[in-house]
Amino acid sequence: MPHHQAPELRVSQWFNQPVPSLASLRGRVVLLHAFQMLCPGCVSHGIPQAVAVSRNFAPAELLVIGLHTVFEHHAVMGADVLQVFLHEYRIPFSVGIDQVADSSPIPLTMQAYAMQGTPTFVLIDRQGVIRMQHFGVMDDLQLGVAIGRLLAEPIAVDKTVEDFESLKCDAEKCQI
Repeated sequence: MPHHQAPELRVSQWFNQPVPSLASLRGRVVLLHAFQMLCPGCVSHGIPQAVAVSRNFAPAELLVIGLHTVFEHHAVMGADVLQVFLHEYRIPFSVGIDQVADSSPIPLTMQAYAMQGTPTFVLIDRQGVIRMQHFGVMDDLQLGVAIGRLLAEPIAVDKTVEDFESLKCDAEKCQI
């Protein structure tokens, strides 16, 4: 799935702080963490890992977004319970509730990203392209290396080679 434009998040409600759209985050690396409150791997590893990432990187460079994507036990994982969960676990980043699908128990964003379950980490580069999608517990070092590689990439400039061919340059300056 990596290396294509990240689909927009289909969220029914935001907690902590709303995220207008992934397109509005261009220029930043995004770590999307899909989780469920009753997922053992999420609670023991994924959520603490996402919290650590959010605390160790400046949001202007890397933004962590949580996605509560419920595909089982719907009746016990509603918005009120999630709000208490986020407070108790001191989750500082934006968390959205994945929008329920009319004809499937699998929520819409989970479907759009073809997620296999939770926890799932998705790394989106500065241009909005999915560069990594990992299902299951992920090693801290492996995640750190993947994040570091994306942060080390130069910020793309919206210029083509043709845009620069019209420049007149000599040893001292370039003139438009």
